[in-house]
Amino acid sequence: MTEIENYIKTADRQNQDCLKTIYQLMKDLLPDCQEKISYGMPTFWKGRNIIHFAAQKKHLGIYPGSGPIVEMSELFDQAGITYSKGTVQFPYNQELPLDLITELIKVAYKVNHKD
Repeated sequence: MTEIENYIKTADRQNQDCLKTIYQLMKDLLPDCQEKISYGMPTFWKGRNIIHFAAQKKHLGIYPGSGPIVEMSELFDQAGITYSKGTVQFPYNQELPLDLITELIKVAYKVNHKD
């Protein structure tokens, strides 16, 4: 079992499916990144942190850093998504906008990776 799989296993049971979905999506979109736990969160890393995600009490937090959030802020506003300088929040009681999250992961890779 990987560190990230263990993190998901220890999360609240009602949130595990959401975490598994995001983990699989990140694995599919970031196959050349290293997986680890950084700052207590599942992290995809390539030369530096690309993106993190974490189970919060009422939402899934995705942490791509400020650059990707600035680049996508208009899309988040249009979708009514809560975000701040370094995090995007997806409430557990709403369906995950997987198309938007996919774009966020791609932008995070483009902005954050080092070869």
